[in-house]
Amino acid sequence: MQLFFCENLILNSEVILSQEESYHAAQVLRMRNGEIIHLTDGLGHLFKGELINVDAKKSLVRITEDVPQMSATTNLHIAIAPTKNIDRFEWFLEKATEMGIAEITPLLCRYSERKEIKPERLNKVIVSAAKQSHHFLFPKLNPIVKFEEFIKTTTVENKFIAHCESSDKNDFGKSIANNRSVLLLIGPEGDFSEQEIQLAISNNYFPVSLGESRLRTETAGVYACAVFNALNQK
Repeated sequence: MQLFFCENLILNSEVILSQEESYHAAQVLRMRNGEIIHLTDGLGHLFKGELINVDAKKSLVRITEDVPQMSATTNLHIAIAPTKNIDRFEWFLEKATEMGIAEITPLLCRYSERKEIKPERLNKVIVSAAKQSHHFLFPKLNPIVKFEEFIKTTTVENKFIAHCESSDKNDFGKSIANNRSVLLLIGPEGDFSEQEIQLAISNNYFPVSLGESRLRTETAGVYACAVFNALNQK
């Protein structure tokens, strides 16, 4: 199934694909008028549509069928410090999206080496990965936020922080074994500061270990996604 992304999809309406999606249909796939394509709005919906006018810059599609989908039953939210090398952070976004992460919040921590991100570019990575892996509910990418602000405003129940300090920590997989909704904090290359760790713990975040190896930030994020995904397979 070749999947296209388009916002504001409504049954029996006509929509215009973005220039990027139009180019893909016309020039890459060499599609023709009358062909049927699948479209998602990234909000959990899948539609079928008929190509009315194939054009490399502006393709017109008539939405012909709403294909029922099962709603998501699990929810993994990772709040993570963007890496200095943005390619590594994009790799994390790509792989996390492929595995079905629900939400990502970029964190600005004391030892963060990257203090700014470009949401438009990062969202393109997410859309591409979601289409490739046939996910119809795209992850939500939140604006970058200071660690202290994020810690004090989150209200979810199952909250965890992964850090490298030598202290009592439970295994992440064992800690989330019966939890289908989880929030995990992952720090920058220099880890969380001692003050940040204590602040998280005082706000009911439980310290967890992601194994014996010291993982890169993006690897830790992907590892956490894989563990969560494995424990929540139907």
